[in-house]
Amino acid sequence: MNRPITTLFMLMSVDGKISTGATDSLDVDKDFPKIEGVSEGLHQYYEIEQTTDLWSFNSGRVQAKIGVNKKEMPNKTPVSFVIVDNEHLMEHGIRYFCALSKQFVLVTSNKNHPAFEIEEDNLHVIYQNELSLKDILIKLKLEYSCKRITIQTGGTLNGLFLREKLIDYIDIVIAPVLIGGKDTSTLIDGKSLLSESELSQLGVLKLQECIVLENSYLRLRYKVIH
Repeated sequence: MNRPITTLFMLMSVDGKISTGATDSLDVDKDFPKIEGVSEGLHQYYEIEQTTDLWSFNSGRVQAKIGVNKKEMPNKTPVSFVIVDNEHLMEHGIRYFCALSKQFVLVTSNKNHPAFEIEEDNLHVIYQNELSLKDILIKLKLEYSCKRITIQTGGTLNGLFLREKLIDYIDIVIAPVLIGGKDTSTLIDGKSLLSESELSQLGVLKLQECIVLENSYLRLRYKVIH
């Protein structure tokens, strides 16, 4: 394979939502700890997250939602981060990830992104006129020796990964809550299919493991067949 092996790893509600609402002020990381019946088992997701790949693929919007543009500088970790961003990460957020990451790769189509003005030994900026997830993954393997990477982006980018057949495994932690709302982001968003001729774009899965966790949480692990 000329790209890394990919695993989509997410926390979602029973109805497939990955946010608590349709605005950036609502977020599962901030809101689930406040909800009785949900908060008690939430730690299991974060514990599993610590066992994921040493490369992590994220979006700038998601990271901005959780406050990296204002957070205190973190300690260095062995994890390398790849973030697709055009306008959500500010200078502080970029320096945050430089401090956090072994290698930090920022992908953008914004020629004026603040990342171009920052000099850090572990910061690498990939400019793409139009986003190509496939090209990013190929570059990560060939130039950065990335063999496996965990995808933790928002619903729209997750949808692009799905439609371009770039997801190999699914690892989902399901929280015991229903959220609802047609405008609330789900595990896979993006454009809907419009005809039977597009059914080949579906992701067909084979269940590898179903684990009943504590406090009514579930963990589902799948291999993507096609």
